[in-house]
Amino acid sequence: MQPVSRSASQPELTALFASVQQHFQEVIVPLWQGPGWNAELALPYEALDAEHSPLPPQRYRAMACARQLYVFSSLIGQVPAAEERSAQLFSSLQRHFHDAEHGGWFYSIDALGAPLDQRKDLYTHAFILFACAHYWDKVREPSVGHLLDTALEVIAQRFATGDGLYEACLERDWSSLQTGPLQNPLMHLAEAFLATLAARQDDAVQSMLVTLCTAMQQRFIDPQQGVLMEKPLGAVDNWYEPGHQFEWYFLLESSPRLRGSQLHGSLERAFAFTEQSGVDPHSGAVKAMLDLNGKARDATQRIWAQAEYLRALTLRPDAEAAVQRQLLALQQNFLHAGGWHECRDELGQVSRKDMPSTTPYHLATCYRGLADYLG
Repeated sequence: MQPVSRSASQPELTALFASVQQHFQEVIVPLWQGPGWNAELALPYEALDAEHSPLPPQRYRAMACARQLYVFSSLIGQVPAAEERSAQLFSSLQRHFHDAEHGGWFYSIDALGAPLDQRKDLYTHAFILFACAHYWDKVREPSVGHLLDTALEVIAQRFATGDGLYEACLERDWSSLQTGPLQNPLMHLAEAFLATLAARQDDAVQSMLVTLCTAMQQRFIDPQQGVLMEKPLGAVDNWYEPGHQFEWYFLLESSPRLRGSQLHGSLERAFAFTEQSGVDPHSGAVKAMLDLNGKARDATQRIWAQAEYLRALTLRPDAEAAVQRQLLALQQNFLHAGGWHECRDELGQVSRKDMPSTTPYHLATCYRGLADYLG
């Protein structure tokens, strides 16, 4: 991997961003309008190979459908047929994944469209809420608003544990699996609450968001380093992920509702430690998993973590040089003429050549952050 320049100027950064945004709209998005789209099921395939052929389908996940709904709803008015594709994805969420008997949404269906993993996980429901909030904000259709309300009701009634947190996964009939709360689905729930509040005033959601972040501070922030752990404090075999630290930081720093909260203060104070331990100073590569001593448990470099670090940098003071450096690193090391590299190993060698349908969501949110920064 190549070290990148540390000099920066606004015109250069603007031109660089225009280049990666064009790559997104002219290379990545068409992959999911063409070869990545199963027209029979009206769903995106889970992944494409390096030659743009779908990997043999084993399943289709509701979460992947929801992430693509976010991507295409964010592109309404910018990309041809984005509104039509959004409507298809919204319809498919209900048709394929909704559990008419018990409520909520299945995790996955099989290659033929039959229910596969019928458990109810918070991660999936958070993304359904997130996508519907964005889609409703664009189209204001009653059916979208109804599903948004339904998702909020299911999350509040079925997943809430009574202490501000939420179960990570439940059985199809909502009986307990004893999973307890986990960081990643809770982060995406916070993201979904923020998306809902951006689309409409909702005092109940506002209260749920503040209560969630208060509980995260109490249950997930390591008192020594201030980093946010992947499992609650005291759990066996715990760790933290720099990509998630940066993702949380952006959510908290970008929200007037959350900026200044205890959780925001913790992530603000831990930012330098996360950079020092989790980001290679020469290549800008973000490591996947670390222990509390800053030692890498998994040094894989994933494109989503690169995107989250870049997005977080747009909210740091005097960060123009760092933003340009990391945007160039993303372009040089992960984007290519046919799409993107999903992962590189700790030596910088490409370790995954498939392109999952879920990744464009991370690029879309990153580029939205960059557009706001440059705007």
